[in-house]
Amino acid sequence: MNIHRCILVMLCGMACAAGMAGCAYSFSGSSVPSHLKTVAIPLFEDQSGFGEAGLRERLTQKLTELFVNDNSLAIGDRTTADAIVEGSILAITDAPSVISPGEQVSKRRVTMTVHVSFQDMKLRKKVWERDFSNWGEYSMGAETRTVAVDQAITKITEDVLLETVSGW
Repeated sequence: MNIHRCILVMLCGMACAAGMAGCAYSFSGSSVPSHLKTVAIPLFEDQSGFGEAGLRERLTQKLTELFVNDNSLAIGDRTTADAIVEGSILAITDAPSVISPGEQVSKRRVTMTVHVSFQDMKLRKKVWERDFSNWGEYSMGAETRTVAVDQAITKITEDVLLETVSGW
């Protein structure tokens, strides 16, 4: 009888592991207050002076996509939304990260810092406000700097979403 129980436990464990392997992590069902249904995400400002065209649009679009996919809050218009996530790109640096023999730079790291605030418009209060910083890397010659910028954008927007939906 004990061997059957062990086999059953092992099969259940393997089924759970197999099921978890294909799951994507989502924050839906988190602790967003029930009075918040919609969020507006106005176009971020770019105060970085980095000079990359379309940077603020890419950041805003990526954050909007994450909120849509997360499904915790629907995207709404700024004038009618229950909450607002807004911010600005403060700084971007592009510096060597890996130096090969002969002092040749083989990889560079782009670090982005963004200031973001989340406001509950129903209760008329700022829930949180903070700076987020993250990075991406690119290989010299093989990739463009845009690859690293997009990596940094992805990481920062994931951090902003996490702070928003779990910061209660």
